[in-house]
Amino acid sequence: MSDEKRIKKIRTQIKHHDELYYQKNKPEISDAEYDRLFSELKKLEKQYPQWITPDSPTQKVGGRLTAKFSPVTHKVPLLSLDSLFEWDDVLAFDQRIKKLIGDRAFEYSCEPKFDGLSVSLVYKDGHFVQAATRGDGSVGENVTENVFQIHTLPKKLKGDYPQELHLRAEVIMTLSGFSELNKKMVQMGEDSFANPRNAASGSLRQLDSKITKERPLDIFIHGLPFHMGPAFSSHWESLDYLDEMGLPTSPLRKKAGTLDQVQKYYEKLNAKRESLDYEIDGIVVKLDDLNLCRELGSKSRSPRYAMAYKFESRKEITLLDDIVVQVGRQGTLTPVALLKPVDVGGVTVSRASLHNLDIIQKLDVKIGDTVRVARAGDVIPEITEVLHEKRSGKEKAFKMPESCPVCHAPVCRESVFYYCTGGYSCLAQLKWSIIHFASKGAMDIDGLGRETVDLLVQKNMIKHSADLYVLTKDDFLNLEGFKEKKAQNLLDALESSKQKPLNRFLYALGMRHVGAENAKILADHYGSVAKLKTATSEELMDIHGIGPEIASSCVEFFSEKKNLALLDDFKKVGVNPIQEVTLKKGIFTGFTFVFTGELKNLSRDQAIEVTNQLGGKITGSVSQKTSYVVVGENPGSKYEKAIKLGVSILDEREFLKIIGKET
Repeated sequence: MSDEKRIKKIRTQIKHHDELYYQKNKPEISDAEYDRLFSELKKLEKQYPQWITPDSPTQKVGGRLTAKFSPVTHKVPLLSLDSLFEWDDVLAFDQRIKKLIGDRAFEYSCEPKFDGLSVSLVYKDGHFVQAATRGDGSVGENVTENVFQIHTLPKKLKGDYPQELHLRAEVIMTLSGFSELNKKMVQMGEDSFANPRNAASGSLRQLDSKITKERPLDIFIHGLPFHMGPAFSSHWESLDYLDEMGLPTSPLRKKAGTLDQVQKYYEKLNAKRESLDYEIDGIVVKLDDLNLCRELGSKSRSPRYAMAYKFESRKEITLLDDIVVQVGRQGTLTPVALLKPVDVGGVTVSRASLHNLDIIQKLDVKIGDTVRVARAGDVIPEITEVLHEKRSGKEKAFKMPESCPVCHAPVCRESVFYYCTGGYSCLAQLKWSIIHFASKGAMDIDGLGRETVDLLVQKNMIKHSADLYVLTKDDFLNLEGFKEKKAQNLLDALESSKQKPLNRFLYALGMRHVGAENAKILADHYGSVAKLKTATSEELMDIHGIGPEIASSCVEFFSEKKNLALLDDFKKVGVNPIQEVTLKKGIFTGFTFVFTGELKNLSRDQAIEVTNQLGGKITGSVSQKTSYVVVGENPGSKYEKAIKLGVSILDEREFLKIIGKET
């Protein structure tokens, strides 16, 4: 690939990741991987300046605005910092400063680089009046109401405050709060946040400030770009001034007169980062002299007088903070490991499935363990090893709960799996059952996605899937993000889904062990829900392709009063699909066949197909109702049972003769 094509490719990748990071809070790569791409682009553009374009990510700040919030123009632009990873780059930064300012003496001001969301704040007459995200650096999003919910931010300043004050700050989420938030989300079967930074960003950009208020957000002030107060000669003095007014600044900041002191500060914070209750991913180094800062000015997207010296990201080995239980569609309880965010193959990982209790016991993994994480097939994170030698003795063994963590219904055990018995009264099961009901393989209700289902369940608008069909346009218009056209389209999709065939409806009901193929077998055999719900286990197991697990599950489903009531509700709203059963007529009409053993001249599927074409019925087990058992080589117990019951037996040659394919 030519260098020009590589530049274009990296720009496209960065723009894609910017959208995921800034707009959707769902990054696909770690910060370290993003920084690596950005650094490569900068080097290539420096080598080939003729290919630099105005819209290159190196020429502007990455964030973009959304229609959710009103725009706010920053009084002073919020720029990004250049990220440096090697000591040689720090030395080069220092040399550029010295070259630009000559022989004048200077100091650096060093602070932690918080891994959060940059915001601007405005105070007037001592009162907090406005907050905005960074956005594109010049214009951000108005998030005043949400920032107001952060309890550590004073709403009224103390002491001798200026008439107007503009600040720069970082909104973060504590690690302990992040762990608790992810715990709740995992239990409800929701996507957890990849890291505290995304959790903070997602929380700050909620349309409902009540949700923001419940999130464990914190804030640190790190800049004073404009104020109508006393003049300061140094950045350090301005931070002291903010302290006096009761504003939260970092207690970990420190002055550094030499690069050696900068390096010592970096090493000290790198060692301390594991003990902090918030994420820092490096240090910020600024010229302390504000006059020199103004003299040096800024480039298109970053100041010349400051930089971020980044820590190496955590890789593969991390701490297991907690093990929580996720409740699935059919009530299955799945243990999930909540991890301290770690970089695995360029992706930030903060959770890993532990599958079931047997896996936990086999790994001998405990809460608080140091573990090694890998991505199975480069996709699903999993714990591959527990570093037992790092145990302190404070680790805790995990136990499956006796009651559901979501609805508190009793938990039952089947083999290695545990299940919540709450059914639709469990919000997690309700949500996932509705999502399954509306999925493409089931009722295929276009527009009824996960976010809409979340809203319907949260607002207590549906108790089960039949309730979807009594919702009105006004109901949908009251949901976030819905307008006239979207509401009408969803109503039309719901109405259209009433005409779906029986096999899709049976699959949509979500009976345990009944997949799409089994649902089609049942629909083809019975033709209606009314006939299926009276079937016995024995009758069901007589159907080819239906085993004891599926038979038992069907009988159990149709024996429960709440499920029968649900089927009645579906009838009332016009969902009562029927599938015509077209019985083929031929020489086998009225006869039932069972196949056992290996056929030489036909495959099992071919034998079954020709039997069906001739009007015969295939079952999976031998009974008094069986007409013929067709026996190949090495027959099993079905052959012995046929002899015992006196059922007619055909060998392969006799069967081929009857169907006219004698060899």
